[in-house]
Amino acid sequence: MGLLLTDETFKQLRDFIYERSGIFIPDNKKYFLENRLGRRVQERNLKGYEDYFYILKYGADKNELVRLFDLITTNETFFFREPQQFDVFGGELLRRVMDENTKSKRHDIKIWSAACSTGEEPYTMAMIMLEKPGVNAFRKEIYASDISESVLNSAKAGVYGSYSVRNMPDVYIKKYFTNTNQQYLISPAVKSMVRFMKVNLMDERDARTIKGVDIIFCRNVLIYFDDKAKQKAVSLLYDALSPNGYLFVGTSESLHNVTRAFKPVVINKVIVYQKV
Repeated sequence: MGLLLTDETFKQLRDFIYERSGIFIPDNKKYFLENRLGRRVQERNLKGYEDYFYILKYGADKNELVRLFDLITTNETFFFREPQQFDVFGGELLRRVMDENTKSKRHDIKIWSAACSTGEEPYTMAMIMLEKPGVNAFRKEIYASDISESVLNSAKAGVYGSYSVRNMPDVYIKKYFTNTNQQYLISPAVKSMVRFMKVNLMDERDARTIKGVDIIFCRNVLIYFDDKAKQKAVSLLYDALSPNGYLFVGTSESLHNVTRAFKPVVINKVIVYQKV
């Protein structure tokens, strides 16, 4: 390519990304930024990464910031990822929420898929809720958010390849998808349950548009944040939850060194964090 990302410009870009998104790129990942942004520098016919940083920081075109987030976020996801968590969600947790909401005379159940990527996670929740006895008595609201507009557009389309559905039980595929040439189109009944929205988990105004949520899934996201950014994001998630609400993080993640505002609850060997 012939483009060189100097250490100084790398640090400027890295700090800018951190300030805007909470995503921290360590010194040993300079190659990652070089690879992800190099093609964009060429597409814009810029002389180098310095010019690209200038456009991000001082340019009037906010779409370039959107494009940056698309380039640096990793969107590895599929239906029924980490299935033990979905077993707990569709079993004990939804039962607890229904009981609690019935006692408090609430007629809705609110779920938030924070960092939903291309939509597999919130659509999995929707299908599980459609299969759960008793849930039909409640109005179901599923919020699905991401920082990347391109993955949100993909999620809204609801079309998936065989890789995305490889872990899905056949009964769900037959009931909730139309299969055409190995392209799986999700049914309108599932799609209508999910409301997609652009939310930056580091932006208080964004995060506070979602309130009174019973269960939040924020999985495999905090691994990209440093401790300070984790604490901010988790604080905003805490505020979005209703009293006694629940938070799922990825199975390889923990809130142990992040906050004491949640109580870890173990259900069928799965850790869920409850608001206290």
